[in-house]
Amino acid sequence: MQQTYQQSLALLAEHPRLFSLLSLCLLLVVAWASNWIIKRILLRAVRRALSAAWLWQSPEMQRFPIIRRLANVLPVLVVHLGIELVPNLPETFTHLVHILCNSLIVLCLALAGSGFLTLINLLYERRPEAQTRPIKGYIQLGKIVLYAITAVLVIAILLDRSPLILLSGLGAMAAVLMLIFQDTLLSLVASVQISSNDIIRVGDWVEMPSLNADGDVIDIALHAVKIQNWDKTISTIPTRRFVTDSFKNWRGMSESGGRRIKRCLYLDQTSVQFLDDEQVQRLHRLRLLGDYLSHKQSELHEWNEKLEQYAEVPANLRRLTNLGTFRAYVEHYLRNHPGIHQGMTLLVRQLSPSEAGLPLELYCFTNTTSWNAYEAIQSDIFDHLLAIVPEFYLRVFQKPSGSDLRKLTPAPEIASAAS
Repeated sequence: MQQTYQQSLALLAEHPRLFSLLSLCLLLVVAWASNWIIKRILLRAVRRALSAAWLWQSPEMQRFPIIRRLANVLPVLVVHLGIELVPNLPETFTHLVHILCNSLIVLCLALAGSGFLTLINLLYERRPEAQTRPIKGYIQLGKIVLYAITAVLVIAILLDRSPLILLSGLGAMAAVLMLIFQDTLLSLVASVQISSNDIIRVGDWVEMPSLNADGDVIDIALHAVKIQNWDKTISTIPTRRFVTDSFKNWRGMSESGGRRIKRCLYLDQTSVQFLDDEQVQRLHRLRLLGDYLSHKQSELHEWNEKLEQYAEVPANLRRLTNLGTFRAYVEHYLRNHPGIHQGMTLLVRQLSPSEAGLPLELYCFTNTTSWNAYEAIQSDIFDHLLAIVPEFYLRVFQKPSGSDLRKLTPAPEIASAAS
């Protein structure tokens, strides 16, 4: 066996290139073995050691293999150090391998750092204050800075120059960089303003008509804000537009506990009239109007008594009208409705008459912000008011429809008899 070993050494001495090739293969095998050992043995041991820590138990930590990315540095280091032991290699080749290994080490560290920043953001989003103070924009900015530093270091390593020389050259390219990263810089300023002024949060209902966006904010990033519209489409809006453009944030409505009802009931102006005693007595039967009518009749009686002889002219008298009584009924109805917020603005008012009739506007707030409950309360109120309008000798105004026009057209039998 010793003779065979001596012959092998002599053969390798006679063929130095073969010796170098075998040494390179051995180096690659050692690098692969080190990679297998650290990922299959050491990495599992580290996981078991960290299994009791709360950070490692989080599912986010399992999704971002930061330690595995750091483990990729070891085989590269083996190649970096072992290449010096391979004989008969050109100095240029050895130097090139050193450059590539250094570049790979920087890239592995950058990927691990990027994963760590992502992990920080995901862990922060589990905290309650993450809804009001998101840091995703800052995390993305940190990644941009990290990638920029990595790019400078890799280029410096590949060119075999000092990074300071490259950075000094970047000063002359400041104008170009400002142009290239214009959107990033503007988005950064907008993200800081949005976060510091609490302009929008994840979960806010935002309405931006200029961009046809109306829905909930589902993500706030450095460059864009994602809004899920009510039709389930996604609108992606540049972050800076929330600082430069106007939009409506419905968060105040949600936090107040009430949602506004502002809708008109259009009445036929020709149906407005004074109420006679019989009609007043009939309206007295309505529970909500009993006290109002008694107080109003007493007030009008005192007023009319002061007129003396002028009271003989009906036009001089103050009398109850069906419109005023109906307006009072609507207000009392809202103040006794269980779905109306009594601590917020509540009024019933007339608006300017138009060709569509006399608008009677209801302005109040529900005691819930739920969309479904809000619509149910609003519909219930107007269902009742539309049905009770005739009790006040009023008519709801509506433009003539097909059925109205048919009433004006003589029946076929009558038309044929007339002919």
